[in-house]
Amino acid sequence: MADSYKTITKPTTEILYKDRGSKFYGYAFPITSDEEVNDLIAPLRNRHPKAGHHCYAWKLGADDNNYRANDDGEPSHSAGDPILGQINSYELSDVLVVVSRIFGGTKLGVGGLISAYREAAKISLETAQIKVRTITASIEIKFEYPQMSQVMRFIDENNFKIGKQELTASCVINIDVPASRQEAVTAQINKMYPIKAKTIE
Repeated sequence: MADSYKTITKPTTEILYKDRGSKFYGYAFPITSDEEVNDLIAPLRNRHPKAGHHCYAWKLGADDNNYRANDDGEPSHSAGDPILGQINSYELSDVLVVVSRIFGGTKLGVGGLISAYREAAKISLETAQIKVRTITASIEIKFEYPQMSQVMRFIDENNFKIGKQELTASCVINIDVPASRQEAVTAQINKMYPIKAKTIE
């Protein structure tokens, strides 16, 4: 699994793409779970009551296994897949792209639909503000006050972020490290006797 992935920072403004009379309204939303999808699409059904299709695709997390494409009544693979293709083209995750179509009287055919949904999704994502999100894991470090400078120097040199701290009779500091390095960093710290480290699930 990668340590980082790209996502969008906020919902995009509505875009409109036209093809032979049909109107394709495109939107992109940041999401953290698939449970948000229906709540984000519902207002679009009210906004465009004449739209016969609200096709969408979403993708979550850093790996490529958590995604969904929905044609919402359009011919199979003519809408959701082209939208998902644009999400993948921009290498995005934690994102939902919706394209609402109002039929203009001329049938576009499967090829025309694929092209139009792909273009509407592309234009939506062109306007998005994209950021890189890092996936981190936590390590708990236990040590005594005499090792404080050694621990802090290790944290600073590696640019690790400090989370929770408990500095009482003895010291406990949690640090966030890139997820793929969690075990290696834990092993590295445990070599710094008598400092102890363990991974936190």
